[in-house]
Amino acid sequence: MLFCMAEIESDEPSVLDVGIQDRVPLPKMGLFGLQHLLALTGIWIFPVLLGSALELSNLEVSHIVQACFLLTGIVTILQSSRIVRLPIVQGPTAAFFAALLVAGATYGLGTAFGSMLVAGVVFMLLSIPIGRLGLLGHVRKFAADPIVFGTLFIIIGAQLASIGLPGWFGVQGTPGYGWSSFWVGAVVVLVILACMVFGGNTLFKRGAIVWGIIAGSVLALAFGLWSPPDLSDAAFVGVPTLFPFGFGIAWPVVVLMLLAFLQAGAEAMGMYTLVAGWGGEKLSLNRINRGLFTEFLGTSIGSLFGGIGTTSYPENVGIIRVTRIGSRFVTMAAGVFALALAFLPQLSLFIAGLSGAVLAAASTVLFGIIAFSGVQMLRRVVWDDLNITVAATSFIVALGGQWIPEDIVATMSPAVQSVLTTPMMLGVVMLIGLNIIVNFGIRPMLARRRTDDPQPAVAPTPPEAVAE
Repeated sequence: MLFCMAEIESDEPSVLDVGIQDRVPLPKMGLFGLQHLLALTGIWIFPVLLGSALELSNLEVSHIVQACFLLTGIVTILQSSRIVRLPIVQGPTAAFFAALLVAGATYGLGTAFGSMLVAGVVFMLLSIPIGRLGLLGHVRKFAADPIVFGTLFIIIGAQLASIGLPGWFGVQGTPGYGWSSFWVGAVVVLVILACMVFGGNTLFKRGAIVWGIIAGSVLALAFGLWSPPDLSDAAFVGVPTLFPFGFGIAWPVVVLMLLAFLQAGAEAMGMYTLVAGWGGEKLSLNRINRGLFTEFLGTSIGSLFGGIGTTSYPENVGIIRVTRIGSRFVTMAAGVFALALAFLPQLSLFIAGLSGAVLAAASTVLFGIIAFSGVQMLRRVVWDDLNITVAATSFIVALGGQWIPEDIVATMSPAVQSVLTTPMMLGVVMLIGLNIIVNFGIRPMLARRRTDDPQPAVAPTPPEAVAE
């Protein structure tokens, strides 16, 4: 069954003081746009963690940072202005981060980004916003079901946990390795938590991850555990580098990236629906497909420069809900800021050279937030036996795939290995597959059976039997 409603309306009431199509004064637009930019934690963390895991140089990591700013800026401006016309902010997502981590370690980043480009073109074709050609909008009910991406967020958070706490100690063999770095990491987490708890509705709360990184970096610098990178290797102003890691294509990696695009698309459709509902706007399938097409186009272009694939950021949707300011012109300002930063290579190089222990500590909080964002989504699920079957089976099997015996894994093709040993990839396949089978196949069948075979009427109990 396809989801073919002409328009989608959220159950959420309109909750905004400043509507989606309303303008705000220029100073406030800049301030609130900066708030949205600080919430894009993936730009500050994912590229450096990717570089650390794949042993990239600071200059190579800076290319990824610069490309992420470029990709975020272009797509956010398009989404907010002309395309989906919603206050949507794009940013690097954990799905593409995990996919690049796996593919980069096996095939190299040139092949990882090249394969991302191919997968992006495939998804662009699936979401062409012409009439009813965009297929992804029609499968929204399957892919964007809360049980699917809610459970998937928990799986992603659990998969990335290994990057968090172990990294607090720094890198073995470096001067800062050991308990000194650990205590700096602990301070980072305390600062982030303090900003989140006591920051109110201010920049301190929205930029909690960034403030934690700043505090940790200052502390690490003071104790001689970290020193800023040499910025002379980069120009003050410059354009992002085309094909910084070369270019290649491997079909197992294309499959991996297709699954990442599927997850990103499912999350984006959920965010579109939620935000449109808050603003009291109707969301047509063509509008959804326009937004998805732009996201996939942006990620495809970004892959040419080494940018981590994006999706609509839940953190920025949270900002809209808390501030009650839904103006798409504010998120457009955030996109302009990001685009401007994309042409400052020295800033990207500085971010690339941040302390690994500090970023590992910050990522611990970030990955926890990702996991429990999934828990929040799952509140809307009715937990009967059928839904428990879908979520519980997918969750435990997806995580268990990491420990399949190596001799068994060696007998598989690279494509199968990539899916079975990557929790995020195996999770999204199982969740969507089981959700379709159980909730769109078995559940209606059981409902029809109950309707066709009503329980026989029970004879009333004789009065004398009650008396006895």
